[in-house]
Amino acid sequence: MTLTRTALALATSAALLSALASPAAAGDRQRRAVETWTTPGSTAITITGHGYGHGHGLSQYGAQGAALQGLTWQQIVEFYYPGTTWGEVRGKVRVLITADTGRDVQVVARPGIKVGSLARNRTWRLPSLPARKWRLVAKGQDTLVQRTTGSRWRTWKRVPGEAEFSSRSGPLTLVTPTGRHSYRGTLQSVSPRQGKRQTVNRVGMEAYLRGVVPQEVPALWQPAAVSAQSVAARTYAAFERSHPSAGHYDLCDTSQCQVYGGVDVEHPAATDAIRATAKQGLTYDGRPAFTQFSASNGGYSSAGSMPYLVAQADPYDAVDNPKYSTWTTTVDDTVVEQQWPAVGDLTGIEVTTRDGNGEWGGRVGDMAFIGTAGTVRVTGDDVRSALGLSSSWFTFAVTPRQKGQARQ
Repeated sequence: MTLTRTALALATSAALLSALASPAAAGDRQRRAVETWTTPGSTAITITGHGYGHGHGLSQYGAQGAALQGLTWQQIVEFYYPGTTWGEVRGKVRVLITADTGRDVQVVARPGIKVGSLARNRTWRLPSLPARKWRLVAKGQDTLVQRTTGSRWRTWKRVPGEAEFSSRSGPLTLVTPTGRHSYRGTLQSVSPRQGKRQTVNRVGMEAYLRGVVPQEVPALWQPAAVSAQSVAARTYAAFERSHPSAGHYDLCDTSQCQVYGGVDVEHPAATDAIRATAKQGLTYDGRPAFTQFSASNGGYSSAGSMPYLVAQADPYDAVDNPKYSTWTTTVDDTVVEQQWPAVGDLTGIEVTTRDGNGEWGGRVGDMAFIGTAGTVRVTGDDVRSALGLSSSWFTFAVTPRQKGQARQ
């Protein structure tokens, strides 16, 4: 995502911290007095909220704000993951390349490419034959290595079992249905099940981060903020490696895991920030920590699934965050009725639980839409997803429309 930078007054940040640190802001999700809004007739519903994402762990905007206020990357990381211990992260990671949806793995031909059998732990250098592309394609349990000059594919070798391309002379250029993309490490053709192949990039952790960090935060942000993101991303990958998504890969290349773009997205400034933190990661009880992060926590982080993913006031999130610190959107009552037709005509909204964060009591847990046909009970995350909201930390304001006033 494209992020803009406008420094906010520190007095505003201090005032926000004061409000969030109040006794009403403490604690985890709990049931309070039910909040209700009546929506008579044609109604405009204004939704005002804080943050972008789940709010667990590091806030990317918060890291930027903290760096602008002089914190080091070590201090930023320790603020967002209290109770973790510094450790070393090494080795390789296996990344599913989701854009390569075909049944083969194609690379652009050039000198120095090798093909290896994953079953036999043996490699062969591709010969100097006329070729524009080489590919690995399944043949039963084995893999055919084929080349093309543009007209048809010709088989050069049958490799036992699954196979991979590698190169010592530079990144491999993968040909996918959406275009060509370059990757360091190896490109594997692996089988999640009989008759189907997927493309997996097996790459060193530090090289992997070069394709992740510039995708997650702007490379030209404050170096301490980018370095803090590097530590979070490295540790997150190590955690996923110890809890792999599948038998043949550790994590994917989308926002469902971490966004990874390979060589194409690398940036010198991000690479420098990664190198500044080389091999540094976080552990908890001797294992890689689950270092979740989101774009913005809106001034208060939310408690996550681990002891170090704590709910706490964040004085840094609003320092340089005009877009997500506080946001507002307006929807018509008919939008709610279309999303949840069992309601019928919407007559009311109620919020029954929130977590303990923030000046309104925090992120919405359980809530309901009430209408002439019935009541639909949903979660704050359900509403966030259905209405395209930035986070589940929101509240409502209702404005009846005048007779004859146009709907949105």
